[in-house]
Amino acid sequence: CHYLQGGTFVERKTMQSNYEHENRDTTASVYSGTDVETSDADETQEEKSEIYSSNMTEAMGAVLTYRHEMGMNYNFVLPDLIVGSCLQNPADVDRLKDIGVGTIFCLQQDPDLEYFGVDIGAIQRHVEDYDGFQHIRAEIRDFDAFDLRMRLPTVVGTLLKAVKNGCGKTYVHCTAGLGRAPSVALAYMFWVRGYKLEHANKLLQSVRPCFPKLEGIKSATADMLTTGNKELITLKWKNGNCSCVEISGLDIGWGQRIPLAYDKSQGCWLLQRELPEGHYEYKYVVDGNWTYNKDEMVTAPNKDGHVNNYIEVKGDYLDVTGRNLRQRLMQEDVDLTKEERQIIRERLEALADMN
Repeated sequence: CHYLQGGTFVERKTMQSNYEHENRDTTASVYSGTDVETSDADETQEEKSEIYSSNMTEAMGAVLTYRHEMGMNYNFVLPDLIVGSCLQNPADVDRLKDIGVGTIFCLQQDPDLEYFGVDIGAIQRHVEDYDGFQHIRAEIRDFDAFDLRMRLPTVVGTLLKAVKNGCGKTYVHCTAGLGRAPSVALAYMFWVRGYKLEHANKLLQSVRPCFPKLEGIKSATADMLTTGNKELITLKWKNGNCSCVEISGLDIGWGQRIPLAYDKSQGCWLLQRELPEGHYEYKYVVDGNWTYNKDEMVTAPNKDGHVNNYIEVKGDYLDVTGRNLRQRLMQEDVDLTKEERQIIRERLEALADMN
């Protein structure tokens, strides 16, 4: 991977700590792994963890470490809301049931499960062995801030419905429990539970150092409260002396690519795409080689000297009221009015009913 997003670097270390919320004691930083002798399988899992952690660090702009071989780990964010890493086997279902979990909310896609060899079918079947226990999947693409932004309303709507229909505590997880799951938990706390986003994040970070996509949550909030129009942008690669030009990043994530079309009349490669308001970073892949376009805006070099192209979609399609609202919602200390939360809740419930 040739991309490292600029941002705050935080070394993620799971630590033993306790905190008090609403005068209740909760358990923090729990691992489900057991002591076993090292085997070839363990070494393979360690290698996969190293690769995954490296990719996660590059994609998320923070030094984050996930040790799959150590077993499932989790933290209570609220007395009834837990954020953690993925379940690895049916025995993890028993462990969650023992602490009062009634809903397992999985954000992983099939490739995430296949990478670490997780048998999701066996886990789901064991959940069915318990009365009143539910396992729900609401997928978000890993390391993809735009997919997170676009999927958040539907995913949180599904979570809201699951909480209403379920009983017991809710366990929200992705693979490592450091990006997607914290983001979904924060959006749920912000949109549904009445927390200011900044307060919810401080509460989360106090028990589980992680890297939720706050900008994605704010953008998704603004998307729901303003018009959903998009702006047409054009990207251009002027050097025609190549056979294939692609874009990675932008609104598709760093694991995907979009081909540009060659325009003979202009003698260059072109891509037109409609994007909602936001900041988008991207790179060109020219004949398989990752590079940036010197004729387009570039980011400042990161600590390794890498730069990306970027584009700012300003939302000029919005009226003055819409622009002012979106600007307020993107502030660091953003909060929602009672009326805005009601609008969002109605949208979440409508989206959940469509699934």
